[in-house]
Amino acid sequence: MTDAVKNSERSDYDVVVIGAGPVGENVADRARAAGLATAVVESELVGGECSYWACMPSKALLRPVVARADARRVPGLSSAVQGTLDVQAVLAHRDEETSHWKDDGQVAWLESVGADVHRGMGRLTGPRAVTVTAPDGTEHRLSARHAVAVCTGSRAVVPALPGIEEARPWTSREATSAKEAPRRLVVVGGGVVGVEMATVWQALGSEVTLLIRGSGLLPKMEPFAGELIADALTEAGARIRTGVSVTEVRRPAPDGPVTVDLDDGDRIEADEILFATGRAPRTDDLGLETIGLEPGSWLTVDDSCRVEGTDWLYAVGDVNHRALLTHQGKYQARIAGAAIAARARKAPLLETGPWGAHAATADHAAVPQVVFTDPEAASVGLTLTDAERAGHRVRAVDYDLASVAGSGLYADGYRGRARMIVDLDREILLGVTFVGPGIGELLHSATVAVAGEVPIDRLWHAVPAYPTISEVWLRLLETFRG
Repeated sequence: MTDAVKNSERSDYDVVVIGAGPVGENVADRARAAGLATAVVESELVGGECSYWACMPSKALLRPVVARADARRVPGLSSAVQGTLDVQAVLAHRDEETSHWKDDGQVAWLESVGADVHRGMGRLTGPRAVTVTAPDGTEHRLSARHAVAVCTGSRAVVPALPGIEEARPWTSREATSAKEAPRRLVVVGGGVVGVEMATVWQALGSEVTLLIRGSGLLPKMEPFAGELIADALTEAGARIRTGVSVTEVRRPAPDGPVTVDLDDGDRIEADEILFATGRAPRTDDLGLETIGLEPGSWLTVDDSCRVEGTDWLYAVGDVNHRALLTHQGKYQARIAGAAIAARARKAPLLETGPWGAHAATADHAAVPQVVFTDPEAASVGLTLTDAERAGHRVRAVDYDLASVAGSGLYADGYRGRARMIVDLDREILLGVTFVGPGIGELLHSATVAVAGEVPIDRLWHAVPAYPTISEVWLRLLETFRG
């Protein structure tokens, strides 16, 4: 954290933003672009979870892992990349990408757009009122003429198990900021964090055991996504155990191993244990009780991200529980910022400005996500199960990515699969899933198709370049038409 930032003496603003992660930064940017006086309150690092403990460090760790895996499948190159990764070089690159956990650059950017940065814990103390408790204990009271935006994100949930406090488990923060690879790592949870961190640390030399309470990995995606990633992790040396739960953890010696007891009576010993078992909103110490809301709760919002029952409070990003992804939070921030500005000047909310309509719709049924494992998994919109559950009359269209010309050029022995979910009544796409090496960059085309509700007949005229993996679009459409 930079020491150069001094809390402003100003106390009255048009907009007060609590939380300076990517979401809060974008709300502040939109508010300032509309000419609104804006304060941003941050208790940790400006840039938030994504910059220092999530998106950036995790992808910095995963990039060399995936690049090596891709290179090993290329004829003429594979023999040159059979060695181990340089762990210290990988970790050093991760440190560079996190700016060594210093936020000087991001503070400078916020100040460049004209927002005042207030260091400390921000708490609501009534309607349009925020009190900031600085690190030295002093308090500064802020007022907002138009809006307070809560952008405090979410935190990792660690289950209340016997011995958990003494065991000092990893969460996603410790997993992305660790200074060395543990010899043995137990990962609890088969969601995105679990599979990405299992991929990283297995490749960096750890013996990884992945424990899953359910029957497979990535339960929110199409089943074949988790199956293909499980196969790859197993081939890489990881152990995957399904249908098991942790009942107790123990670390008798502060620097000793951790013992993990399972509900099937088995016991595992490891050097570290990572719990990747869910997220909770960072609203428990926010002062919600002063405005009649429940501390620690997710905040329900309308499509402008305004908290229901208020005309001044906004909840943007993870805290509204609509889509817990950085890019979706930034999207919501653009919507919320435009809505705040429109309401401040008493303009019709349905008018469109430079950032489009003032209503978030793409976080309902067109949410894109990439899981940066080997192979990658990417999806947008609804799965087959979700679509059927929602009452749509649909058809799932599958295609083997290994049969696309571009995949054979990309890698020997390419394995992957694509699926599109077609609404048979409207003949548009409700969802698309890709799994395979190098497919993350395919996802935006799918997102445009789903969010834009592009008719199948029109998609025929979006010609994929040959020979690329994107030719799968043509093959999916051919398969659908039969």
